[in-house]
Amino acid sequence: MEPFPLPTSNGSDADQTAALTEAVRGAAADRRPLEIRGAGTRAGMGRTVSGTPLEMTGHRGVVDYDPAELVLTARAGTPLSEVEALLAENGQMLAFEPPRLGPGGTLGGAVATGLSGPRRPFTGGVRDFVLGARILDGRGEVLRFGGTVFKNVAGFDAFRLMAGAHGTLGVLLDVSLRVVPRPAVEAARVLDLPSSEALERVADLMRRPLPLSGAFHDGRRLHLRLSGGRAGVEAAAARIGGEAADPAAWDAIRDLTHPALSGTGGLWRIALPRTDPSGDFASLPWDQGGGVRWLAAEAPPPEAWAQAASLGGHIERIRGAAGPAFQPLSPALLALHQRVKAALDPDGLLNPGRMYAEI
Repeated sequence: MEPFPLPTSNGSDADQTAALTEAVRGAAADRRPLEIRGAGTRAGMGRTVSGTPLEMTGHRGVVDYDPAELVLTARAGTPLSEVEALLAENGQMLAFEPPRLGPGGTLGGAVATGLSGPRRPFTGGVRDFVLGARILDGRGEVLRFGGTVFKNVAGFDAFRLMAGAHGTLGVLLDVSLRVVPRPAVEAARVLDLPSSEALERVADLMRRPLPLSGAFHDGRRLHLRLSGGRAGVEAAAARIGGEAADPAAWDAIRDLTHPALSGTGGLWRIALPRTDPSGDFASLPWDQGGGVRWLAAEAPPPEAWAQAASLGGHIERIRGAAGPAFQPLSPALLALHQRVKAALDPDGLLNPGRMYAEI
């Protein structure tokens, strides 16, 4: 199917919004499903959508940025690399450290998939930094949720639903994010510890006032990252011990290209409590202080889904095409998802089936 055309990136916000609005309203009138497309870097994270492509990469550009207020608003099709470069020029960054899963990945894709990087347990996830969003609902109506300052986010946080919804609840037009100062200094340490001992060591470190910003185990060794002021980082590094490493190596951990996470097959993210799990998950590489296990395989073993649920966790696909993309929902949770979907997309036209066949 031919995608809907959009104005070029130098088109005005009004022109870009009008083109998208016309496309969604036309689809709604014809009851024609839409596949919301960005750069495609996160395509493996969801189920295949059958619908007319709605291209978002033309809807790009920073709408507003005030470094003094630590707030940035940008259109969904803005390349993540451009956002991060602008923030870096001003000594700032996205605290949730979204994985860059390929060149050209967009800010909208990073928010819509809700995937956070190694800093998540130390600074917060995507949803924690979304202050507001402007979307098109399934009728083609422009809705604005939240604001651009932290004190405005009280009430029904509908904008937070957009983080991790994979475009099933609305077409993201632009999003406002709280940003943070970049740390003055970063250091990395590597320790030879088996997984179970490494979990205990990290749990102890996280209870102390240390500038930890990453804790990853590759199956053999524990990798730690420290971020903050020079004196605090140097003191923490001396206390932790181990070998010094290049902090730049954490780019591969963030972007899921580390050798322990790569391969020709798929990659699955298994969110679990930060304890030492038994069974099939115990030997897997982990990140986020032990809260995320990584399985590099075409598909999880059939029993893994039930095991994850029994431990209070869930599985989602990051790369690959085999098997379900997300942990099956209980009947009660599925009904809740369906009610929210019906409120914002009553005809089920936006990325239908992207997460689950029923929504």
